[in-house]
Amino acid sequence: MKIGIFTETYDPYVSGVTTSIKMLKEALESMGHDVYIVTVNLKNYHFRYDKKNKIIYIPGLKTKIYDARLTGIYSRRAFKIIKYWHLDVIHSQTEFGIGVFSRIVSKKLNIPVVHTYHTLYEDYVYYVTHNHFNNFGKKVVKKFTKYFCEKKCDGLIVPTDKIKDLFINKYHIKKEINVIPTGIDTEKFKLTPKIKKEMEKLKKEYHLKRDDFIIGSVGRIATEKSFDSLIEYTKELIKENKKVKLIIVGDGPELEHLKELTKNLKIDKNVIFTGKVKYDLIPSFYNLFDIVVSFSTTETQGLTIIEALASGKPVLCIEDESFKKMITSGYNGYLFKNGKKYQELVKKIMESSKLCRYLSNNAYQSVKEYSKETFGKRVLEVYKKAIRNSRK
Repeated sequence: MKIGIFTETYDPYVSGVTTSIKMLKEALESMGHDVYIVTVNLKNYHFRYDKKNKIIYIPGLKTKIYDARLTGIYSRRAFKIIKYWHLDVIHSQTEFGIGVFSRIVSKKLNIPVVHTYHTLYEDYVYYVTHNHFNNFGKKVVKKFTKYFCEKKCDGLIVPTDKIKDLFINKYHIKKEINVIPTGIDTEKFKLTPKIKKEMEKLKKEYHLKRDDFIIGSVGRIATEKSFDSLIEYTKELIKENKKVKLIIVGDGPELEHLKELTKNLKIDKNVIFTGKVKYDLIPSFYNLFDIVVSFSTTETQGLTIIEALASGKPVLCIEDESFKKMITSGYNGYLFKNGKKYQELVKKIMESSKLCRYLSNNAYQSVKEYSKETFGKRVLEVYKKAIRNSRK
């Protein structure tokens, strides 16, 4: 099968969506399928076709949202190339410029479209409105999402039941909704001699001691990820025990603000911000942590949580629908309702090495269903269904 993936985010842009697409591409290619990518050129404003890797880079304009770019809705040069790919199915991963382009290509060449909805845009409206007319912005997002996911695709994929419930109960989408969690390469997160060596380097770089208890979190440093809550509630833990260290891995618009917050709280010596790191280093950071924590309630899935579990780390997450299928309290981590409960759970794990080992052992066992192979097979079934439906 020849599959065209249309996306606004791809290498070198670092995000959960990028990871999802890379895992899907690897899984599909390992099954013998040809995967082509249409994406944005993040490096400059030029059109580029990487024939060897089957990737088209379309020029895009900078946005005020992180370092993302948006393209126009049509590229004549790209269309001429895509026409000779003879695609069997198009898989769009965005609702914006390149997503619209995927629909135009679909209509002109009579190719079915499968769409994956990754982002709860209602939680990101403030980036555009700057807190003015937020309600109006959310109504626009709702109508746009309904139109794009229901009217203009032959198959629809969402990563969690949380999004499926939103689509059914709030957006009133009637189309069949396939819930398929993103898969990861679980082998990449296992503790290997190479990762051990990298961990030693990280310990020296960040002046970490053998008996430090490291709380870790990975993601884009933005308001909706609630890193401020993580820092504020970890403050008491640090003040009670100076061996507690918090490491936040990632970059984003809130980074400087959070650094200032740690200074104001007088815990900056125990809170480490790594900034942007290469994806190849991420498994080493996970293995360095004792536990992984998330206070975010805006995740469509929370890929970093799956990565943490694949590294054999207990995970503590704020109680949210996105995490309920991944985290079983007392088995591979805990769900907590508030900051106070989070503090109690951290202390509970710190005080019992036996509990920590038990949670860690179960963490790796709980990610088998999130392998990239399972992910690829399930998405492939949606492709086949969309192709059959389009022929009818």
